[in-house]
Amino acid sequence: MKENCLFCKIAKKEVSANILYEDDDLMIILDAYPDSDGHTLVIPKKHYEDIYEIDSETLNKIIEKGKYEAKHIMTKLNKTSLTFLINYGDAQAIKHLHLHLLPNYGKKEHNYTKEEIYNILKKD
Repeated sequence: MKENCLFCKIAKKEVSANILYEDDDLMIILDAYPDSDGHTLVIPKKHYEDIYEIDSETLNKIIEKGKYEAKHIMTKLNKTSLTFLINYGDAQAIKHLHLHLLPNYGKKEHNYTKEEIYNILKKD
């Protein structure tokens, strides 16, 4: 873990987040500043700055959980498209590898509050 990294702090529960899923290796949270309704992040708990630092096994787990969560998001929010996105370099707002799940990304729709999205997506 990296001391000044926001996602490491979220993983250690030092900073709150809307957590949709969590296991020993990763967590899925709602983006604090969503580009579209349901904008979700799949984040490894261990700190990897970018795609070139992460091992293949962990990256595969992120992608697989992202695929599962993407179906859930699209079903629950009745979305017609979803973009998987991993930024690199200057495009990374937070230098901790994470997968963005962006429903109907091209449309940039915001029809719900973040709390409403959390309540819709949180699994029973």
